[in-house]
Order: sequence, then structure tokens, then C-alpha cells
Amino acid sequence: MLRYAIIFAVVALVLGVLGFGGLAGAFMDIAKVLFWLAVIVAVALFVLGLTVYKKVT
Repeated sequence: MLRYAIIFAVVALVLGVLGFGGLAGAFMDIAKVLFWLAVIVAVALFVLGLTVYKKVT
């Protein structure tokens, strides 16, 4: 998911350089959403990993 966020951000930069401002903005918005979604999933899995580790030991 983080890979797709980086890809969308790079595509947005290229589109911005080429002059497609509206499309670049849309791609950047998608990249932001994917980035924050990846962060939320990573934090949730980290917390779940800690709780499972405490139950196992």
C-alpha cells in the first residue's frame, strides 16, 4: 500500500511538471489517503502484535 502511495506521488509530480494541475492534485490526494491508510494499518498491526506477544509469554 505504501508502494502505491509513492507511485501515485511520483506520477503527481510528473503531471505537475507537465502542466496537468487538476490531475496532479487528484493523484496527490490519492497518494495522501493511501499513505495515511498504510500508517493506520501499520500501527494497528503493531498494537495487535504487542497484545498477542504478551498473551503468549
